[in-house]
Amino acid sequence: MILFPAIDLKNGECVRLKLGEMSEATVYNTDPGAQARAFEEQGFEWLHVVDLDGAFAGTSVNGAAVEAILKSTKNPVQLGGGIRSLEQIEAWLDKGLARVILGTIAVRDPALVKEACQKFPGKIAVGIDARGGRVAVEGWAETSDLTVVDLARRFEGAGVSAIIYTDIDRDGVLKGINWESTIELANAVSIPVIASGGLASMADIERMLEPDAAVLEGAISGRALYDGRIDPAEALALLGKVRS
Repeated sequence: MILFPAIDLKNGECVRLKLGEMSEATVYNTDPGAQARAFEEQGFEWLHVVDLDGAFAGTSVNGAAVEAILKSTKNPVQLGGGIRSLEQIEAWLDKGLARVILGTIAVRDPALVKEACQKFPGKIAVGIDARGGRVAVEGWAETSDLTVVDLARRFEGAGVSAIIYTDIDRDGVLKGINWESTIELANAVSIPVIASGGLASMADIERMLEPDAAVLEGAISGRALYDGRIDPAEALALLGKVRS
């Protein structure tokens, strides 16, 4: 079970949004590279990065900040936000990303996702963001008619390395992960699922240890880590018991 610390990038800074609203951004660190190093020093083994501006623009915007992160940590990094072509995917993997997260393009052009999985095996994840159980795209600005499970099942057997599932209604408001929907998704597909959106306290870390959550690959934490609601050493120690 992996705990992924999150760095969300807006205007080159580390921020957290509330309910996916760009106007509700709190700046936590103006130096993304330093934040990446801090997470590594705390003992985290992965890093989850989102180019928020890129998600809205449809192309990478915070590239310099992402490159600073890659130079600042030895941990594998997964990146999402505005990556919507094979050329962009290849360019980022060449810069050292461990995994590229495809979101909007997974709805708009699932064939491209499947082609990317074939071309870059083990390097492609799908980000599924939902509001009210329906998939949202374009930086959460639009909601589609697709259900989360319907979209996920499109990629069964395609070689997707993970699905990052975010409940937008809980993102950045510290309400706790939507465990019911996340575990339901994980049980509906064979692709590993990572929970995102709302992880709020050590109670959520303890929830990750429950038997029904064993189907998950891990969970992403942002605001709770930055606010000190989750103690990294304690959380990693608890999850370490699962790994052992």
